[in-house]
Amino acid sequence: MIRALYTAASGMNAQQANIDNVAHNLANVNTTGFKKSRVEFEDLVYQQIRAAGTPTSQEAEAPIGLETGLGARAVATARNFSTGNLRATNNPLDLAVEGLGFFQVTLPGGETGYTRAGALHLNGQGQLVTADGLQVTPQISIPANATTISISKDGIVSVSVPGQGAPQQVGTIELATFQNPAGLEARGGNLFVATTASGEPTTGVPGSEGLGTLAQGFLEDSNVSVVEEMVNMILGQRAYEANSRVIRAADEMLQQVNSLSR
Repeated sequence: MIRALYTAASGMNAQQANIDNVAHNLANVNTTGFKKSRVEFEDLVYQQIRAAGTPTSQEAEAPIGLETGLGARAVATARNFSTGNLRATNNPLDLAVEGLGFFQVTLPGGETGYTRAGALHLNGQGQLVTADGLQVTPQISIPANATTISISKDGIVSVSVPGQGAPQQVGTIELATFQNPAGLEARGGNLFVATTASGEPTTGVPGSEGLGTLAQGFLEDSNVSVVEEMVNMILGQRAYEANSRVIRAADEMLQQVNSLSR
């Protein structure tokens, strides 16, 4: 019965992590480029009371063993990188990736960050930056007298300036992919960084080597499904309640045992 208390407590802790993850997903339902995640669980160690194959007589052995599990725990949060819905904004600096790939930005320490949020802006020097002021990699500068900005599906950035008949190419936006994007480390601010689990990035122009293409004037919405998360929340809540009832039942059984000596 004491063992049941700790086993049920481990289940409550695991479901608490599940509910925390659901809350995080729902909180970011309107975050541009956000990718939902789910908690993965595993069972804990087992106490083996009798091993399978243990002799039960001179001529027979137990076909199955007797063991007791000691609960569960949360071991990972797996991120789902499926593409969210594209939303038209008609802003020429808003970009969405149709397919695989991440935008690259330069972090304050010089490290490269990766994001699916393509809401870009111009800073005081005319450089393409994110909402947090991080420069897009490779660096692209827009002339101050540019009247229009055009970004093709394959990432070519062109501008129209007075006195020039043809658009002028000022740079190319590149995308990056990873062998295991689920291994990327989330840094917040819609940013990821590479890890040994994700592997080294493979960069290229949009539309090449399996990379997605760009859609100018669109943003990628979060891929969180509110209905799905509500269902997950209900399931997690019911599992939490069931484990709490196990603790209550084990406590009542212990109370009955303690009253036997009275």
